[in-house]
Amino acid sequence: MADAALGSRDELAAELALAQVPGIGAARLRTLVAAFGSAGGALHAPRGAIAALPGFSRAAAGAIHGVSVAAGREILAQLDRLGATVLVASDPAFPPLLREIPDPPPLLYVWGDQALLCRRAAAIVGSRNHTDYGAAAARMLALGVAPHAVVVSGMARGLDAVAHAAALDGGGTTIGVLGNGFGVIYPAANRDLYGRMIAHGCLITELPPAERPHAGAFPRRNRLISGLALVTVIVEAAPGSGALITADCALDQGRSVLAVPGPITSPTSLGCNRLIQQGAKPALSPADVLEELGVDSTTTAGLATAVPRNAPRDLTQLERAVWNELLFEARHVDLIVTAVSAALGAPTADVLTTLTDLELRGLVRQRPGMVFGLV
Repeated sequence: MADAALGSRDELAAELALAQVPGIGAARLRTLVAAFGSAGGALHAPRGAIAALPGFSRAAAGAIHGVSVAAGREILAQLDRLGATVLVASDPAFPPLLREIPDPPPLLYVWGDQALLCRRAAAIVGSRNHTDYGAAAARMLALGVAPHAVVVSGMARGLDAVAHAAALDGGGTTIGVLGNGFGVIYPAANRDLYGRMIAHGCLITELPPAERPHAGAFPRRNRLISGLALVTVIVEAAPGSGALITADCALDQGRSVLAVPGPITSPTSLGCNRLIQQGAKPALSPADVLEELGVDSTTTAGLATAVPRNAPRDLTQLERAVWNELLFEARHVDLIVTAVSAALGAPTADVLTTLTDLELRGLVRQRPGMVFGLV
């Protein structure tokens, strides 16, 4: 039994090693395994035999011949140290919706609850440089969707982070799709969110551990965001935004696209308004998203309707006190400090640090005039 497990791990290491070769996607990896019986067999195959396969050049054969299974073993060791895992396309736990997209990933690195990858999901994405309106809309939609479906987004600064945090705050689940490898925190402001996602949600990426983000990784990441979901909701997007690339990916994959309408004077709403003009369904409430998922819901509130604000479960006593001060209205920093200090006897510096921590988590947003409110 131990020998069988070892052999299986070596074959997985061989697949990981092959997947690191530039240009080896899911289709070429399948071709190699079919031709040589296993990934390990492909690594040891003669160059001429590889070059003779359809779609393989002599340069590609040379690159494959230069790869060692040791590279795959090192990736597995890194995943073991992190407590993460990897799914190859043949694994029964591999998300079925990703098998259907035009350019499926050959493998996925997974950190957290991998069972979420096979559940019904909606993607909620938007601008990094968002407005207060966009944050409120993203939070409302994620809070309303999370009890019924997994919320998928891209772990970027801005509305992606708001959607992830709101899903967790509401006791729901969420998947973050990274444009970097595990062990790298990007952006740095999402450090706390990374921890929450691993503990209560799931992170996935195509990139091996420790790989830094690069420009080309993000458009490819976007196809996975939409690919995991039956519906993609664009909250705010200026022309050229990555969120619009995600919308294009969803349409190419035959998935539904919804857009949150916004003021015609707002540059960040221009992309969404144009999507609606071109036929996208407006997302006016969580019920609109759930309808696309085939979920019955009595939620009919529009964006202006207040959403119940449930404090995140992992708040400290001091964080909860600050949260409660902002529950019904935004308040000036001096009023927050005075009220919390009087209630708990906390030093001013500690209250200010807590405000900053909550802001970094995407739970609190500073407005002009040193006024703070919940996102």
